[in-house]
Amino acid sequence: MAVIQTDQWLKSFYFDPKKICEKLLPYFRNTSAHHLYQYLTMHGMYRPHIQGEKEVKILQKRNVWELVEKEEKLLRQVWQGPNVPIIIFPADQNRKIKRDFNGKSGLAFKDKLFLFISPENTDDEIRALLTHEYNHVCRLAKYNKNEDNYVLLDTVIMEGLAERAVGERLGEALQVNWTSYYSDEQLDKMWKNIIYPNRNISMKDRRHQDLLYGLRLTYPKMVGYCVGYFLVKKYAEKTGLTSKELLPKRSEVIAQMNN
Repeated sequence: MAVIQTDQWLKSFYFDPKKICEKLLPYFRNTSAHHLYQYLTMHGMYRPHIQGEKEVKILQKRNVWELVEKEEKLLRQVWQGPNVPIIIFPADQNRKIKRDFNGKSGLAFKDKLFLFISPENTDDEIRALLTHEYNHVCRLAKYNKNEDNYVLLDTVIMEGLAERAVGERLGEALQVNWTSYYSDEQLDKMWKNIIYPNRNISMKDRRHQDLLYGLRLTYPKMVGYCVGYFLVKKYAEKTGLTSKELLPKRSEVIAQMNN
């Protein structure tokens, strides 16, 4: 299974996204279309607006679904990753997505992934988004740890691995904005003073998201993402390992916590 033809769903039900989410229920357990839509909008799925149908037509005309299918096959071969369904929708155009993620977003699971894309995104930006999210899928498949047991350190390293893969494959110019928010000196301090002391916080703990995104006034913006990329970059430069070789490495090893 590869790219789901959600463009046809959007053509019929753009203004009724809950109807679209009913079609997604076979990919999830124990949820409703209402709660699923709430969850997906939290991660970047569109909210209907007057120009929305026009945006869908632009994405169709640009053959976005075909582009993603072609790129996924390349990545799956290079990383020897799993074959999972890919579900594409327009992105919500809120300020955070525009500022921190270049107008696009995604959501990855071990057995599926979502891409939320804007008509303004170039083909290379779409390739970058897919590279990032599919790297998550591969990490979840190849890292010998149950996702239910992931802690903050695992999450920040996973984000760092994914954006390192984007830079390796497509160049730093295609990486998201948050990779350049802070200097190495600032990131080293954030690692030692913020992330490391909280490294074992469970994904189920509210503080996990606060630390990952830098929510509330307590934490720097996108601190978890930025520190994760900093740690992965340092380890990759030190070892010379490729993105593919990094996928199964323990988070503690990549963070060089034994040094």
